[in-house]
Amino acid sequence: MTIPDAAEIVTELERLLPDWIDMEPGRWQRVEYALRAAEGNGPVFPTFESFIEWVDEDTSAEWVGGEVYFMSPSSTRHQLLAGFLFVMIRSFVEYHQLGMTLNAPYKMKIPGYGAEPDVLVILKENEGRLRKTFLDGPADLVVEVISPDSVERDRVKKFGDYEAAGIPEYWLIDPERRTAEFYHLVAGATS
Repeated sequence: MTIPDAAEIVTELERLLPDWIDMEPGRWQRVEYALRAAEGNGPVFPTFESFIEWVDEDTSAEWVGGEVYFMSPSSTRHQLLAGFLFVMIRSFVEYHQLGMTLNAPYKMKIPGYGAEPDVLVILKENEGRLRKTFLDGPADLVVEVISPDSVERDRVKKFGDYEAAGIPEYWLIDPERRTAEFYHLVAGATS
C-alpha cells in the first residue's frame, strides 16, 4: 500500500487533533510511523540515529535493522518487579561505586539493534558510551523481565543479539514461571 501524500495526512491530523497528540504522544507516534511506513519507500528509520532522533521518552519501542517494534504497555506486576530490581541493583552499584544503573525507556545501541532493556548497568570504565538518550554500545549487565508478549523476543532474539554484542551478563526474570536465569559471557559464548 502506498500513500503518496502521507506527509499531508500527518499535517492534517496534527491540525485536527492537536490536543490528542499532546495527551497521547506514544499513540500519535504509532500513527505517524504507520503512515510513514505506508509510503513504502524502504525503512522509515534506516539508522538507529534517525530512530533515536524521532522517538520520544513516552514511546516504548525498539529499533531492529530499520524497523520499529512498539511494545505493549507494561503490567503492574512487570513494573513492580522491574522497579524492585532497579532499586536493588542501583543500590549495590552505587554503594560499591561501580558505575551507573539505568532503566527503561533508556535505549541501548548494539549492532543492528536499538534495545530497551528493563534495567542496565554501565561500569565506570564504560561510562564514555553514555549519550543523552541512549547507550552507544553494550551495557555490562542487562536485565529483562519477561512479559507474555516478549517471551520469544527475550529468550531467543535478544539472547542472541546480546551475546553477539558482547554483553557480559544477561538476566532473564520470568514472573509467570517464577524463574530467574543468569547468563555470563565466557570466551564469546553465553553460559
